[in-house]
Amino acid sequence: MNSGKYTRGLAALVLCALALGGARAARAQQPQQGPVTNAEFLAVVRQLPARPGLKDQLVGEIRRRGINFTLTSGLRSFVATKSGNDEELRRVLEEAERRFLNPTVAKALPSSAEAADLLQKTRAATVEATGQMPDFVVKQLVTRSHAAGRTQNWVTDDRLVIGVSFRESQGEKYRLLAINGIASASQSDEQSDYTSVGGTSSTGEFVTQLKELFDDASKTDFKFVDEESLRGRRTLVFDFEIKRENSRLQVGYGKERAVIAGQRGRIWIDREKARVLRVERAATEMPADFPVMASDQAIDYDWVTIQGQGDYLLPARAVLVMTAAEGGRVEQSRNDIRFRNYQKYGTELKIIEDDIIDDETPQQKPKKP
Repeated sequence: MNSGKYTRGLAALVLCALALGGARAARAQQPQQGPVTNAEFLAVVRQLPARPGLKDQLVGEIRRRGINFTLTSGLRSFVATKSGNDEELRRVLEEAERRFLNPTVAKALPSSAEAADLLQKTRAATVEATGQMPDFVVKQLVTRSHAAGRTQNWVTDDRLVIGVSFRESQGEKYRLLAINGIASASQSDEQSDYTSVGGTSSTGEFVTQLKELFDDASKTDFKFVDEESLRGRRTLVFDFEIKRENSRLQVGYGKERAVIAGQRGRIWIDREKARVLRVERAATEMPADFPVMASDQAIDYDWVTIQGQGDYLLPARAVLVMTAAEGGRVEQSRNDIRFRNYQKYGTELKIIEDDIIDDETPQQKPKKP
């Protein structure tokens, strides 16, 4: 498996202390706290552009304490702007609001035994599904960007259209169809990846990653975290970790340097269908002298119909962010991948106008709440 190649009441004063490593001490000195208030929340959100590390602490406090306010359209826009449209923060807020508006929901969380049973059913369903994948073709619309340091001020480098074919006997094969709307002259050349284009690339989103996650050889350690709503589906959330000695996650830098890394992340499992709807994963245990400092990936899965073959759970979107340091300079790269037009194997993939993604349309600045 190849993750990528790089060529990714608590007042504001207390949250600041958390970010600086004083979380346990701060909590030990405080009485039992009530829900996060609107004023507390806004005080921290305003700091996110300069201190993005506060986001994880804020998410943790919202999960632990809940909130006592509703999410207006103005507040949603404000949070999206200040957090860089962070999906995790948005989901946690929506779940907290749901529990605030319906307090009985918070008391109906599944037991650890129920969570373990769902995890086991998901393991069995995933292993069975990966062994019954159809042969198919799909287009990947890839927007590649970079940012200086860890600012996440993304500047678009290029937009690729990649044709992917999957056959059980051969796995995934990639071919470049277009760069920045211009058709590639080498559309017929299939490769095991698309590193020949240069820049950051990723593979394994279709079968490899989910298969490894539930493989006995990975010795994945799962921990039940919470319940959340994801794209209208009720899900249970689990943290997971795979140690480096059991991992097959490969992180590359350039064409010659690559390492096997450990993995730590989170999965969202549909409570009704016992299938994974989202995976977030970060590379761990990378050598100190390796240029890649961080590699983070998120994959959203959704049900798609492949004409003449049936309905399958396949990737809908994936985002890979890699952070690397070389020559004293830190830089991030991001691949935002949209999967479009799943069709049966052998279908010709054609470039259409809708394949040109434009994520840079200026948005009206929200009013300050």
